[in-house]
Amino acid sequence: MDLIELIRFVVAALGGHRLRSFLSALGVGIGVTAVILLTSLGEGTRDYIVTQSTQFGTTLIGINPGKVKTVGMPGVLGGTTHKLTIDDAEALRRIPEVDEVVPVAFGQAEVEGGGRGRAVFIYGVGWEAAAAWRFNVSQGSFLPRMDPNRRGSFAVLGAKLARELFGDGSPLGRRVRIGGASFLVTGVMEPKGQLLGFDLDDTAFIPVASAMDLFNIDELHEIDVVAASSEAIEPVAEGIRRLLMERHRGEEDFTITTQTEMLDTFGRVISMITIAVSGIAGISLFVGAMGILTIMWISVHERTGEIGLLRAIGVPRRMVQLIFLLEAVVLAFAGGVIGLAAGFSVTAVLRATVPGMPMSTPVEAVAAALVMSLVVGVVSGVAPARRAARLDPIEALRAE
Repeated sequence: MDLIELIRFVVAALGGHRLRSFLSALGVGIGVTAVILLTSLGEGTRDYIVTQSTQFGTTLIGINPGKVKTVGMPGVLGGTTHKLTIDDAEALRRIPEVDEVVPVAFGQAEVEGGGRGRAVFIYGVGWEAAAAWRFNVSQGSFLPRMDPNRRGSFAVLGAKLARELFGDGSPLGRRVRIGGASFLVTGVMEPKGQLLGFDLDDTAFIPVASAMDLFNIDELHEIDVVAASSEAIEPVAEGIRRLLMERHRGEEDFTITTQTEMLDTFGRVISMITIAVSGIAGISLFVGAMGILTIMWISVHERTGEIGLLRAIGVPRRMVQLIFLLEAVVLAFAGGVIGLAAGFSVTAVLRATVPGMPMSTPVEAVAAALVMSLVVGVVSGVAPARRAARLDPIEALRAE
């Protein structure tokens, strides 16, 4: 019996019990579907976070008041031993390999202009913010270069905010009221999209000192520092730590976060999720394997006479064992294909109905799912195949 005849024989045997074969394959298919869906969601989330994090560049270093372990928060919700100030931000410019420093204070306020008004996030920043955050201005210019401690009546509008307030007209040179104060519009930003749920186009940017006065705060929410290169990130971060500790009487009452650390932390979280997903998928595949094992064991019992006849006409034990082992592999592989089809179908539906959901199916996951289904078939088919091969042909015929 050559390979083609063997495959035909196996397919015919499985086709004799179509419903039972389908249900056996379905158990593996459910496990593979779980693998595809969960892996796609995990990989899509990873790609989304990396894309969102790196759109501001890969050399950005964030400094926040308070240590993470002390849950320090600025403003009305709490405080730190020493607040981060504009003077702290200016002092950081002395550190070698620092390109830009951006003091940041923010809050929500009503922006009125063109006879309309919207409550949006207002970012108080320095004049370097556009270059540091890789934001581009589509009309006009960004905030003018000025002393960050000086209050200025200049504002730059996000693309969506400018459109909502002034329609198709140009807002340049016009005045808007932010929190009751008048500001001259000097520019409109290019569309940037959303970052972790925040619409960066529905915002306004004003000088940091003006924002602190507007929101009645005397400390910064954050200081962003841009290192000259990726290699300079660690030396710059260490320089920031030493300088701020000197200014804060030797206390490290601030948190420094680099892009690398953030992505490494997220990578560890995703790895833990992947392990959990693998466990869930493993349980599903184990259940599928038990289903195929049970069906194949029953099949050996039902086909005792057939096995005896095969042995009687000279089919060797190895061939009998291969027949039943191949049946189990075909069932599992068919389940894998069903699972892949279901997984891709559900993923496509989710992408169509929930456009913002990050879904990305890596090729490695598809290959791994098919390999796992084959392994399940081999493992679940070994015992029934050996039992079939060990049957005595005379006793088997007699049982028939």
